[in-house]
Amino acid sequence: MTKKFNRHLVTSALPYANGPVHIGHLAGVYIPSDIYTRYLRLRGEDVIHICGSDEHGVPITIKAKQEGVTPQDVVDKYHTIIKDSFEKLGISFDIFSRTTSQTHKETASDFFKKLYEKGEFIEQSSEQYYDELADQFLADRYITGTCPHCNNEKAYGDQCEACGTSLNATDLINPKSAITGNVPTLKETKHWFLPLDKHEPFLRKWILEDHKEWKSNVYGQCKSWLDLGLQPRAVSRDLNWGVPVPVEGAEGKVLYVWFDAPIGYISATKDLTPDWEKYWKQEDTKMVHFIGKDNIVFHCIVFPAMLKADGSYILPENVPANEFLNLEGDKISTSKNWAVWLHEYVEDFKGQEDVLRYALCANAPETKDNDFTWKDFQARNNNELVAILGNFVNRALVLTQKYFDGIVPERGELTDFDKETLAEIPVIRQNIEKSIESYRFREAIKEMMNMARLGNKYLADTEPWKLIKTDENRVKTILNIALQITASLTTVMEPFIPFSADKLREFLNINSINWDNIGDADVVAVGHQINKPSLLFEKIEDETIELQLKKLADTKKANQLANREVAPQKENISFDDFCNMDIRVGTIIEAEKVAKTKKLLKITVDTGVDKRTVVSGIAESFSPEEIIGQQVSILLNLEPRKIKGIESQGMILMTEDSEGKLVFITPKEKVLSGTEIR
Repeated sequence: MTKKFNRHLVTSALPYANGPVHIGHLAGVYIPSDIYTRYLRLRGEDVIHICGSDEHGVPITIKAKQEGVTPQDVVDKYHTIIKDSFEKLGISFDIFSRTTSQTHKETASDFFKKLYEKGEFIEQSSEQYYDELADQFLADRYITGTCPHCNNEKAYGDQCEACGTSLNATDLINPKSAITGNVPTLKETKHWFLPLDKHEPFLRKWILEDHKEWKSNVYGQCKSWLDLGLQPRAVSRDLNWGVPVPVEGAEGKVLYVWFDAPIGYISATKDLTPDWEKYWKQEDTKMVHFIGKDNIVFHCIVFPAMLKADGSYILPENVPANEFLNLEGDKISTSKNWAVWLHEYVEDFKGQEDVLRYALCANAPETKDNDFTWKDFQARNNNELVAILGNFVNRALVLTQKYFDGIVPERGELTDFDKETLAEIPVIRQNIEKSIESYRFREAIKEMMNMARLGNKYLADTEPWKLIKTDENRVKTILNIALQITASLTTVMEPFIPFSADKLREFLNINSINWDNIGDADVVAVGHQINKPSLLFEKIEDETIELQLKKLADTKKANQLANREVAPQKENISFDDFCNMDIRVGTIIEAEKVAKTKKLLKITVDTGVDKRTVVSGIAESFSPEEIIGQQVSILLNLEPRKIKGIESQGMILMTEDSEGKLVFITPKEKVLSGTEIR
């Protein structure tokens, strides 16, 4: 029997306040959670949507060091950017709190103290990495090294971002301090641990037996962790940024961020409502965590173990984690600036916030990693939002204005086709309900678009623009039905593209329609006056997309320059050896491809001394015609050698540009052939 819930608590993963939010975060967490919450509100459910910025992670202190400011400066800056950009995209949190608030500090401290007093922690000393030069213990993110699983040389002490594996700092091969670059040493320190192994029997039953309906990626990852056997996990760290451990003998120690951050959901709810306990402690509340796959272990194993150890909290009913979203074929990387940042998007695409919401939902990485491309984004807008949804709405409203002065006409006798069309509306509504309640949002948004397709097909098959000349009453019925579909669309669109839903309601001059009334006979009444419409969506031109692609191309080029490895210096030579090299400026006067080769050109160079032949492997970079007249640097006194039967009498000096393309080394201004290079 399906459990009946009287209220809903929806949480969205707390974003780190060390940088802005990008499309990967949106597709993985925030758009799905917003769709789900908006849908529940339309159903008249008691629901709150909780989020806030995670402001105590080690990435915060790293960013502060990089920018030469305090951690508080960093979180103040990015909390504002994140909160503002969420609001502009229509992400409808009931509260967007922060873990540096006084409420959170008190809540996290009280949570720790309760577990401490109940004897739920293990206190023990262990060896942790210590940077002698910086004179401090190193948090996991301050340690980098080679991942033992995929050999990524830039893995962190808590996770490898290349393969996604969770790590312990001591797992890393060749560990280094991210602060000084020194090799850290192991030094003893005392910490408190949550014995996850103690809770393993409960977690195994709760997840593997009671929640087999969870998404396969979530269920599978949890099973893998449980099958490996859970180990005690530290809840404190040697840091000076975070919530201080509230017991004696814990000076210089703070709550570990994985313990601290999920308590942020509780403290945010406290700030939202004095009735917070009914959402966290009453069994008739359904709690759902929306997260990315990198947070599965914390929300499905660690946080539930914390709540169970406390004993007064409910546990999540579902944790619908998504996979990762890539960008133009490459993994999104904040450190490499390889991302589409939300705060930049809402500035570049003002008035088109719903386009991003639609594109990311339609291509959401629900079962596997997916790829966002700007061309697909453009196609989703032009071929779906404009050509299907926008086209139907525009035709229905414009024809009503044209034929009946914007007044909803009355419906006459219905044909079988009319009845079939109207009967399809509640079917689509039910399909959307089923999909959203099963956390299949890609499927749900496709059904939303199917309602627009239904309207398009109805108008195309009935052709009111032809019938108006011979059967005005029939046209009245057709447009009445088209307007009922349009009005139902305003509510169906609301969870997915809320700005467009509001805009369409303005066109129709109506208020919000209750979800359960979708498909009713008269959601817009006969005689109702609609407003003059404009276009619901605008076409996105190629020039707009090219600007975004150029921005990414510039980013990739900058990354290549920053990460390009410079060859080490060769062994020293004597000054006499250098003086013996005869390097001069020459001019290419003839060039041709060497037969039966791809790379070789036979080049004749005027060296000022003579005209000589050089065989050079540059045919894949230059055609013979384009290098005639090119001045080059040539080493004259290189011992001749035969290449493909041709004697080569020297070497043309080349280098590569930032993109790896061959470039001639040539004087800035033209000089006489034979000029020596000294």
